[in-house]
Amino acid sequence: MRDHVFPRVPVRQWVLSLPHRLRYRLAWDHDLCRAVVGCAMRATLGFLRRRARDTGVRDGRGGAVTIVQRFGGALNTNIHFHMLVMDGVFSKDGDAVRFHPSLSLDAADIDEILATIEAYLPPVLARHGADAGDDSTEPLDPGAEQAPVWAGLAAASVQGRVALGARAGARVRREGQLAATATTPRSLGPHQARHRGFDLHAGVCVPADRGDRLERIARYTLRPPVAHDRLEWTEHGQVRLALRRPWSDGTTHLLFDPVELLERLAALTPRPRVNLILYHGALGARAAWRSLVVQYGTTDGTRPTGDSATAVEEPAPPRDTRARGNYLWADLMRRSLALDVLACPRCGGRLRLIAVVDHPAVVARILGHLALPTEVPGTRPARGPPTEVADLFPPPVPPDSCRL
Repeated sequence: MRDHVFPRVPVRQWVLSLPHRLRYRLAWDHDLCRAVVGCAMRATLGFLRRRARDTGVRDGRGGAVTIVQRFGGALNTNIHFHMLVMDGVFSKDGDAVRFHPSLSLDAADIDEILATIEAYLPPVLARHGADAGDDSTEPLDPGAEQAPVWAGLAAASVQGRVALGARAGARVRREGQLAATATTPRSLGPHQARHRGFDLHAGVCVPADRGDRLERIARYTLRPPVAHDRLEWTEHGQVRLALRRPWSDGTTHLLFDPVELLERLAALTPRPRVNLILYHGALGARAAWRSLVVQYGTTDGTRPTGDSATAVEEPAPPRDTRARGNYLWADLMRRSLALDVLACPRCGGRLRLIAVVDHPAVVARILGHLALPTEVPGTRPARGPPTEVADLFPPPVPPDSCRL
């Protein structure tokens, strides 16, 4: 994304959170999710175009990449959007393009954009049979009709409750210095607006020359639901989840039975063939100016091959593979996982490819010398679940009780 999508221009991160009822609907209906993202993009990019028009820039075009995150910090179903928006617009300048940075934002601007998003939503929700209101009754629940078990898991996850087992319907267990009384909610920052369950934050802006910061934000938005070091087994066979930040009531950890943890992960799994990375405006796949926009800021018409700072410190200069549009396997492992597979674990030197051995007899001889198995293991027959596990899964609940 940093190498082949965003040009060298300022990029602002917009984070849009949604009401609980809408989170549940968007967790199943990806078409509705894309439509809601489209409303947010229309409001945000339209605001940037109007600002540019006020300064004399005609036909300004912005662009953005939206990452749909399905999870919250407590492994709960929390559909929200991280929108990486170029902080300005492009205009045509002969055969090239020119970037016009946006003016600084304040709380009134954020509030105006959030109000515009809310104004765009009602007709979109009506076309999909959904409603963002807290007191309305939804006439249709496709998730409950097509997958009632999933609907029960998702509804409980959105509410922070348990769906299966003996504790079905109860709150997730908490640990920490729990406060006896409710604490005062935190005040909004200068780049944040909140109204009727919607929350829009735009306080993070990356300068044009800080590609390392842009990569860190992209990695953060594309992270998995939970890191391994946040999970641990307790002496009672439960799973303790450490929160990234303490909650306002003092909660620092959550406790799950193994089945409770699995149900949370099942609710976070998207449906097949669902794209959670969406491109908008001048960064869209079929945008007329895309080829000019992504090369903006370079001198020879190709993407830059290096920055003054990188997110992953590389032990040796990598090959110039970005000009070809792809990476070598070793470079990809070093860039994505910070794992240098070409570093010798014994001497610390650099490994290099000498030959590829694919003759079966030679492979078997090498494996035998290393005391490794030389025979391909056979496929084992499928095994059914233990009988006692069936008692943990009650019959599917009716669709009406799956709704929030």
